[in-house]
Amino acid sequence: MSTTTTAAPRGGARVHVQKFGTFLSNMVLPNIGAFIAWGLITALFIQSGWITLIGNELFGYVPGLDPGKYDYGFVSALGGWDGEHVGIVGPMITYLLPILIGYTGGRMMYDDNIRGGVVGAIATMGAVTGADVPMFLGAMIMGPLGGWSMKKIDALWDGKIKPGFEMLVNNFSAGIWGMILAIVGFVVAGPFVQAFSDLAESVVDFLVDNSLLPLTSIFVEPAKVLFLNNAINHGVFTPLGTAEAAEQGKSILFLIEANPGPGAGLLLAYMFFGKGLARASAPGALLIQFVGGIHEIYFPYVLMKPKLILAVILGGMTGVATNLVFDSGLQAPAAPGSIIAVWLQAPASSFVGVTLSVILAATVSFLVAAFLLKIDNSDDEGDLSKATTDMEAMKGKRSSVAGALTGAGTAGKEIRSIVFACDAGMGSSAMGASVLRRKIQAAGHGDVTVVNKAISNLTDTFDLVVTHQDLTTRAQQKTPSAIHVSVDNFMGSPRYDEIVEMIDAGGAGGGAAAAAAPEAEIGSDVLAEDSIVLRGTATSRDEAITEAGRLLVAAGAVDPSYVDAMHERETSVSTHMGNLLAIPHGTNEAKGAIRRTAISFVRYPAHVDWNGKPAEFVIGIAGAGNDHLGLLSKIAGIFVDSAQVERLREAQTPGEVLAVLDSVKV
Repeated sequence: MSTTTTAAPRGGARVHVQKFGTFLSNMVLPNIGAFIAWGLITALFIQSGWITLIGNELFGYVPGLDPGKYDYGFVSALGGWDGEHVGIVGPMITYLLPILIGYTGGRMMYDDNIRGGVVGAIATMGAVTGADVPMFLGAMIMGPLGGWSMKKIDALWDGKIKPGFEMLVNNFSAGIWGMILAIVGFVVAGPFVQAFSDLAESVVDFLVDNSLLPLTSIFVEPAKVLFLNNAINHGVFTPLGTAEAAEQGKSILFLIEANPGPGAGLLLAYMFFGKGLARASAPGALLIQFVGGIHEIYFPYVLMKPKLILAVILGGMTGVATNLVFDSGLQAPAAPGSIIAVWLQAPASSFVGVTLSVILAATVSFLVAAFLLKIDNSDDEGDLSKATTDMEAMKGKRSSVAGALTGAGTAGKEIRSIVFACDAGMGSSAMGASVLRRKIQAAGHGDVTVVNKAISNLTDTFDLVVTHQDLTTRAQQKTPSAIHVSVDNFMGSPRYDEIVEMIDAGGAGGGAAAAAAPEAEIGSDVLAEDSIVLRGTATSRDEAITEAGRLLVAAGAVDPSYVDAMHERETSVSTHMGNLLAIPHGTNEAKGAIRRTAISFVRYPAHVDWNGKPAEFVIGIAGAGNDHLGLLSKIAGIFVDSAQVERLREAQTPGEVLAVLDSVKV
């Protein structure tokens, strides 16, 4: 099996664009249901909708309504097309959808805190009322701004409010700041988005008037394969298309990226003219792509033979051109990009054009891909597994549908040796290894070894390597033949469950106990009572690192230069472990400053902001050998157990902290 990576290396313009697009789409995707509801109401009840075309006389008038006011009857009045009645369509796109996006963005920026969502919604309302266009772009600006700024404001007096006044301060601070942002949204964001929308509309009109819109497929289709589809669709086409649909009843922009035709044609070509695994897996992939709407399923087929990008480009151009000729489009986003969703969002007047755009796009894509596959005289059928891996790497995580391409994804590769790797190999990696080791043992895979090492000490002898997401690229250079898994939370990453599933699929079984960290006596000088502080004085991450480091210096465990190395370590990769725990430690090069193994423990009841994440417990680490790993294993066992964390939180003396640690067996 070729090298498999399950996470993307970070860096490069593509990754930054992808992250920005993901940020935008994360505000839209949770609210797609609302977009669909609005689209269905529009498709059914506006004057040119399906039901109103059949005839309002089938539904009649509602008693009490003025027939003169509702010229088109009650059904069309729902769409608000009678000239006086507001209906549902207008208020939903003007108020509901932007405010939902603003609320979601604000909540995202405040660590999923409702306060951020509320302030983001208030700020968005100011932008909504400040212009006459649907304020989706304004919501994507004011919502996150509201959540982020509220988080910063709350941090100013976090832990400083007198008991009993918390609700008063929190409510008035949110209200006052929300008012200010609403005014800013009304005065600044609304007019700005109005001007931007007018410019974007002019650009789209120019492309349409000059029949140039099909050329967008030259950029869109390759970008999709590079996993920028969310950035393109939900970051650009959805807000612009929704604004256009509000004015014209439909938008062609919804079908530039989401048209299932190009991918369907490519997969059909593989069904008839492909080779090996690619040909065998194409029918299942076609069903997932065309009916399920998961377009990512065909990306590996293009990555496997990059010249086939020409097929999907020409297919995409054909689909766009067809919609231009028939003046057809959708009334709301087709999410996911399934033929079913496309038909549901097609207005009656566009149904023929939309259907033909899918059929003709698939036909052109099929013919071009079939020709390219036919003239391919190489015996190499292409490595679909590697192409799937490349696709997952660009996506940044395992694909939920990639198993359909290769049978079982990583199934078939037996995993018996796992290494957690970090810069120094003594802190973060030891904690993560302990947590994963417990999961693997609980799943009955006793012969799978889990160890931790510094990246500089890695050898290409491990089956699977786990690293912090910022260190994956370095680890891949040292262990190119291993499966690589990236995490951003060593204590409770969902990737650990995926690793156990991979081991299950690979056939590893029971046997001797997995390698465990050596035991350390709590009663030794590894963690002395003098090195335990129950109310730390630091108010920032750097101050907390210094406070934990000075305790190690005071204990005679390290030279003062080790504290500087702890700060240096933090600049490369965060030592925040999740679950309110941070474990700052020095770099691998600073081990010469360690006189003996020791650990310090500092508790911050008011929490410390650690790169945007709260830290209540900070454990400084200096590991001369391996004798501190047993204690780290105990600590890992505590911080995955909420009851034990609560005991640490309530401990009144250093002795009680030691008692909690001593109660956990590894």
